[in-house]
Amino acid sequence: MLVLIKKAHIFWPGSKFHSKKKDVLIKDGLVDQISDSINTKGAQVIDQKGLALSVGWCDIFADFCDPGYEHKETLESGIAAAAAGGYTDVCIIPNTQPVTTSKAQVEYIRQKSGIVNLHPIGTISKQLEGKDLSEMYDMRITGAVAFSDGKKPLQHSGLMLKALQYVQTFDGVLIEIPEDTNIAQNGLMNEGTISTQMGLQGKSTIAETIHLFRNLELLQYTNSRLHITGISTAKSVDMIRKAKKQGLQITCSVTPYHLLYTDKQIEGYQTNFKVNPPLRTDADRKALVKGVEDGTIDCIASHHSPQDWDAKTVEFAYAKNGMITLQTMLPMLLQVSEKISLERWIDMLSINPRKILGLPQPELDKGAVAKITLFNTNTEWVYDSTNNRSLSENTPLLNQKLKGKVIGTINNKHYCIHE
Repeated sequence: MLVLIKKAHIFWPGSKFHSKKKDVLIKDGLVDQISDSINTKGAQVIDQKGLALSVGWCDIFADFCDPGYEHKETLESGIAAAAAGGYTDVCIIPNTQPVTTSKAQVEYIRQKSGIVNLHPIGTISKQLEGKDLSEMYDMRITGAVAFSDGKKPLQHSGLMLKALQYVQTFDGVLIEIPEDTNIAQNGLMNEGTISTQMGLQGKSTIAETIHLFRNLELLQYTNSRLHITGISTAKSVDMIRKAKKQGLQITCSVTPYHLLYTDKQIEGYQTNFKVNPPLRTDADRKALVKGVEDGTIDCIASHHSPQDWDAKTVEFAYAKNGMITLQTMLPMLLQVSEKISLERWIDMLSINPRKILGLPQPELDKGAVAKITLFNTNTEWVYDSTNNRSLSENTPLLNQKLKGKVIGTINNKHYCIHE
């Protein structure tokens, strides 16, 4: 198959074509030509004003619910949503049934890769029980890119210490949501003025910072590698900033909704804004944005978390946490009120996640395997049930006009073009 991309503004850090406008010809999954002007017969031509081309995006933390919860999402529908959102690589958390805690589960996920490469995250503890270490090395050699108990952050400090020491033997990385569940227990939203006004039990920021402090202390002791995902508080940003200055091997990610929304969105008991970690104050949101700007926060993590209709259309106290985000990542980031450069977003969506996980960085050169995201920051579109690729609809953006659209995703010989 031939695909000719015309006059694309290229965002590809490290490439000689970075920041230039070029024609790019893709032939049979490989970059065939890059030039000021290319003309060829029989190609599918993508030509529009404002077209941009970047390294294929990579997500570090997503739930595809398969196996076990296929009524919320399947690997196939998750792939479709990710490809429509510009992703060529997605890391899948292990909170399925059965959980991803053995070579068999890792292989099950990997073999479903297509337009999107699926990278399994293996469990830290056996069966997500938080008691004993899983067979991490076996999963690693089978294809697990990192280890995490996903939505169940590890509470056992001794087991966390052992895990940090164990992954050092193969330069592995652990991924943790920062939450002390003993403190956060029964919390429904951020603890503060709004939770008090609404009569909802709050979840204190200390539940996040105490857990983060513990992990940083263990990290300093072991000199291992740790990635903290879903940070939500100003203090967390400050703690990680200081830890990096001390030389700890710590990286972190933030969700798009923590950069965009605050606990004020929950007024009216809007269950689509019920997430974990919860939406915090505007001061916290601004601190997260500052962390993006100064490089403290390394990448964007989707925390794509599908929930079926019944899980969200209930009283707020009984609603499940989670929001689907993969397909709407670009317009969500473009809505962040502070001005952050497109180059910075691309670093956080593509380059930095691969650095953290040790995945190879795609190249843009003649003969290179094509791993490309095409997008237009000016295109407006309505996101609704007809074009939503996820099986679930738990997002506040449904039926809204959005600005910024992914035009296509190319991953080797797989193409997903949707102008």
